[in-house]
Parts: sequence; structure tokens; C-alpha cells
Amino acid sequence: MNQLDAITAFVRVAELSSFTQAALSLGLPKSSISAAVLQLETHLRVQLLYRTTRRVQLTHDGQAYLDRARDMLADLEDMDSMFLHAPGELTGTLRVDMPVAMARNHIIPKLPQFLDRHPGLEIELSCTDRRVDVVAEGFDCVIRAGAMGDSGLMARQLGAMPMLNVASPGYIAKYGMPMTLDDLDHHRLVHYVMQLGSKPFGFEYWDGQAYQSRPVRGVVSVNNTVAYNSAALAGLGITQAPKAGVKDSLADGSLVEVLPQYRAEPLPIAIVYPRRRHQARRVRAFMDWVAEVIAPYLD
Repeated sequence: MNQLDAITAFVRVAELSSFTQAALSLGLPKSSISAAVLQLETHLRVQLLYRTTRRVQLTHDGQAYLDRARDMLADLEDMDSMFLHAPGELTGTLRVDMPVAMARNHIIPKLPQFLDRHPGLEIELSCTDRRVDVVAEGFDCVIRAGAMGDSGLMARQLGAMPMLNVASPGYIAKYGMPMTLDDLDHHRLVHYVMQLGSKPFGFEYWDGQAYQSRPVRGVVSVNNTVAYNSAALAGLGITQAPKAGVKDSLADGSLVEVLPQYRAEPLPIAIVYPRRRHQARRVRAFMDWVAEVIAPYLD
């Protein structure tokens, strides 16, 4: 491998913490990846990675080199797009992650339009409701719903999605229509938790001064948005969901709004991405497009 290929191999190993995974992602033998990184370390006369039988970890020098290497690769890709392709044409691969429901309801249906506009792009699309490690897993950008929480990342705030309380007509027929917060003592929620076994958050509402959480019984807990919506449709309890995700079900009557005077706090939506000196043009173009797609559903 030449030095540029060796740098690319090192970046993938560092991002995935694995020579095996890096080799799979680049379509190369593991031995080639190992030799490339060793060649780079020999050239630089520093150790970039700690290697054990269980994991690969960056050294202090490796972390510093990784930051510069990512910037350099992004610069080179932008330079290639200036001279090797038609003016303005974007090329390369985008690696992005977003919540399952957002991908299904908003992004994927309109993705053909984006790819028609930029035929030189390829997209690796991860759809998960878990909180991915943006840097370690090598994502160019991630659409996040909820609080940020990550240090060392940049964020582009898009706005917030209004929340509604909904239940199925079958559930209302069985348990009645709640009219007050006290009525919730005789109802049940579908609990949404990031990790099964963790404590449910309860029913969130605005008390006139601040958002509060009220414990409400529930017999089903789920850890992804598709299951959450399906549980509401099945009559398993009341859910608190983004308006954009339930609007079709409200329109066809398969869900109805309950306690409209006690809505949860609007859900912040942001695009987060690694802190880099230079962001590739294809990443900027994708983020601009996502902002356009999501804008009609935000406050």
C-alpha cells in the first residue's frame, strides 16, 4: 500500500477498534491492513495503536494523528471532486445514522430525490434507536432526537417536534377517555426505555411552570420507536409520541389524541457530527437536505 492507503487503513482501524472490522469495511485482507498500519508507524517512528488479543486502542500520539488524518482525507476528497468530476458534482460514500421511525417516515421516502440530485454519492444508512458512538463507529453525521449529551461533537440544531398523547379507540373503549391527570391512576402507559430493565420515565406534562413526570402503570416496555407505535395501535396503552410520527394514524382514526392539555416537552432534533477542521462537501450537502426534509415537522 502507498502512504495514503495506509493512512486510510489506520483511520478505519481506529474508528472501529478492530483490524478485522476495518478489513471488512475496506474489502481487504486483514493481513494487508495490519501491514499498512505497521508501515505507517515505522514511517512516523511512533506507536499509533495499542494491540491486545481483545481490543485495539489509540495511543496518545495515535489520537493526535487520527484527528489530522481525518481532516487530510476530507480535504483530498474535496480536491478530487473539484478536478476529477463535473463542477459541483459530489462523490464518495456517506455513512449516517438516524432513528428508525425518522428513517422510515421521512428520510427514506425522499432519499431517491437526493441521490438523483447527486448520482456520484453512495450512502451507508444505519437505522437504530440506540445512541451510537459517532466517532468510534465512523459516522459522518447522525440525526439525534432528544438531548445531546456527547462531549467533543458538533451539533446543528434543527428545531423540535411537537409531542402528542395518543391511544387506540379500542383502548379508550376498554379503559375510558382520561380527562384529568388523576384519571391516569386508572390507565396504563406503553413505556419507552433506552435499555430494557431501566426505570420508566412516566407521563410527562407541563404544569404551567415546568415539565413534570407522573408515574403511571404500564404492562409493556419497548426500546424502539417502531414497537412503541405498534403497541399504541394494538391498544396496549397510552403513548407520548412526536406528532409527525402519528399524524397518519390520527387521520385514519386508528389512534386518537388524549389529554391534549398535558403534552410532553417538544422533542429536540439535531444533526451531530465529529469536530473537524473541515467538513466534506457531501456531508454538508446531506445535512442541508435533511434540514429541508425535516423542517415541515418542527416547531
